[in-house]
Amino acid sequence: MSEPVAVLGAGTMGHGIALVAALNGHVTRLYDVSEDALEKGVQGVRSALDKGVERGKTSEEERKRALSNLEGTVDLESAVTGAGVVIEAIPEDVELKQDTFGQVEKNAPTGALLASNTSSLSIEKIAEPLDRPERFVGMHFFNPPYILDLVEVVYGPDTSKETVEDAMALARSWGKEPIQVRDVPGFASSRLGIALGVEAIRMVEEDVASPEDIDAAMELGYNHPMGPLKLTDLVGLDVRLDIAEHLARELGARFEPPQLLREMVSEGKLGKKTGEGFYTYD
Repeated sequence: MSEPVAVLGAGTMGHGIALVAALNGHVTRLYDVSEDALEKGVQGVRSALDKGVERGKTSEEERKRALSNLEGTVDLESAVTGAGVVIEAIPEDVELKQDTFGQVEKNAPTGALLASNTSSLSIEKIAEPLDRPERFVGMHFFNPPYILDLVEVVYGPDTSKETVEDAMALARSWGKEPIQVRDVPGFASSRLGIALGVEAIRMVEEDVASPEDIDAAMELGYNHPMGPLKLTDLVGLDVRLDIAEHLARELGARFEPPQLLREMVSEGKLGKKTGEGFYTYD
């Protein structure tokens, strides 16, 4: 494909999105501020591709092609220069995202599609300093991006119809199932996911049932592929807490985080990434 894709942030979501872009034939530039983080991201791509080959989901030829399409850099200007698509997956901080996109806009082509992978922050707010907010949109991928199909395309008041269509078309070309969501706190997925997750944590707090049985209720009774507490462990309890606090400020007390969630985060029990959350991991 002719248009390079720049992915900003080499963490879990960033390197996962970069993998999707590279697998789909784009020259993909993965950017991070530090060499160490960048190396971990590139290794994450390699590891995911290796597992894909082992499981028969990815061919050896696809693996080689994806790796040949992947470039790593710690220079933001070189990452976005000439890129037709820029997808940001850096920490959930409005000012950090605003500053990053301000630099992106100075160096990326005028018509580039600019997208944020934010799961809950306002698209309108992030785009406030931009000269071309009509080309800015949310593209919220799900973890892991190379396995899960959903992409939330979130449009702000200044996002043009053409930009939404471009983002939808890009997601579909990558084999994803995009949905359109207006820029409201929590969008669709985070709002519903946090509501379910927060209530499940309250049930543990109130000793209604064990985490295993609460998850089983949703997996077996409602056909959810993963229970809300397992999902909280996968996403990260700290991430869930941040989003819940944001939604509580924006939408009211029904999203107020349970005390148990606050205590677990303060104790460093963040889920799978730390080895302990509602479950214990090797």
